[in-house]
Amino acid sequence: MGTLTSEERYFFRSDVNARQSQRRQRVPGGHVTEPAREVPVHTECDVLVLGGGPSGVAAAVAAARNGARVVLLERYNHLGGLSTGGLVIWIDRMSDWQGQHVIQGLAAEFMARMGAEAVAGPPRDEWGSQDPDAAAYWGLRTAAFHGVVTHSPTIDPEMLKGVYHQMVREAGVDLILHAWMAAPIQEMGRVKGAIFESKQGRRAILANVVVDTTGEGDLYAAAGAAFDSDIDAHDIHHCINTSWLFAGVDMQRWLDFRAGEPEAFSAFMARGREALGSFEKPIVSWRPDVATFLGPRKAGYSALDVDEMTQVEWESRQSMSEHLAFYRAHAPGFEKAWVMLMAPQIGTRHGRRLIGVKRVLRSAWDAGAVEPDEIGISPSPSPRFPSISVPYGALVPASLDGVLAAGKHIACDTNSHGFLREIPQCWLTGQAAGTAAALAADSGVLPRDVDVARLQSLLRAQGVPLREASVPVTA
Repeated sequence: MGTLTSEERYFFRSDVNARQSQRRQRVPGGHVTEPAREVPVHTECDVLVLGGGPSGVAAAVAAARNGARVVLLERYNHLGGLSTGGLVIWIDRMSDWQGQHVIQGLAAEFMARMGAEAVAGPPRDEWGSQDPDAAAYWGLRTAAFHGVVTHSPTIDPEMLKGVYHQMVREAGVDLILHAWMAAPIQEMGRVKGAIFESKQGRRAILANVVVDTTGEGDLYAAAGAAFDSDIDAHDIHHCINTSWLFAGVDMQRWLDFRAGEPEAFSAFMARGREALGSFEKPIVSWRPDVATFLGPRKAGYSALDVDEMTQVEWESRQSMSEHLAFYRAHAPGFEKAWVMLMAPQIGTRHGRRLIGVKRVLRSAWDAGAVEPDEIGISPSPSPRFPSISVPYGALVPASLDGVLAAGKHIACDTNSHGFLREIPQCWLTGQAAGTAAALAADSGVLPRDVDVARLQSLLRAQGVPLREASVPVTA
């Protein structure tokens, strides 16, 4: 959700060090031995998708539309993960710096099916515009960067939940809510399904292919696949927080203040940092009377530690209350603000990254080479770089069989993770993983042995833009 200024980099470096030094380590008080038991088989399928976030929904719909019997397992009562329950309702760039719509397929269908009232952003004919007035207008609305207008809408999370659920049902996916993966089912180095927990206890799902869309690679890590967990402490890609919405606001008054009174706005932000320490400014939502806060972002915590995530929830709730009081007292347009919703899902950006057959690397950005196994195109972080080719190999574990990864835990370095974790890229990799899983199940082959040309043909037929490896890439 953006890059850091020099001032923010200093804060995050200091915050990471402080958190790590203050972290409370819970030392296990011995161990217990679980008795052996038989686990009932809940169901069998061709493709099991673990996690109903943006990548999981895309994977499940794509796999089912390609003829697979699909089970989608989700721990909450809704679909969408951070794109809905996490209130990350700003959908980052789906167009490149020339205005070409490079992330399409299911991503475009999700947007279209929500309808105009649930999506706020630049019209299609303004994508790629470098007109200073247009860039200034949309820059205040998180849809223009580096002076270029982009396809970066904000959306109604409840409407998107409904679209997800409708598309999953229409595709014939067997949806299981209120349940979460507990352990992989393995046989001779191959994952054959997963055990899950729910109010019914432990049950098993057997599958030909498992797609790990848990967000932190929970399945592939438990099954023994290698992964990276290093972070770039200077970037927000590792930070955690719980977002919230304020209603009863006049966002136009706020935007007029921010754009029309720059000195007063700078003084307001300085006063907020002095009063609250970690201080966040709002972004627009799909409605003019609702403000979105995607921070303050907490550094130095682990998305894999329940004690630390509990602390983040507490600190985020404190921040919400402090921000509400400060904005009511000092921010134009916020005098009658009230808490509409604190996200039911914590916003974890990074936990693990797969070590795959291939990785998306910062060292490849400048050349802009098109991978021969390209399964999607990601906009680059700035106009300095060509669009980024996402290879199928980044979804395939280096050694573990029977599994594909999709979403923010695919194979990449820390720099590339900064954008590959975003929601449109999760849709992109989810659609590719679901299609590949269905193809593998239908062909009776391992995911690593899927016919890549056939996979690319299927993706193109689904509206996914792909390039030939010999085509040169321009910035």
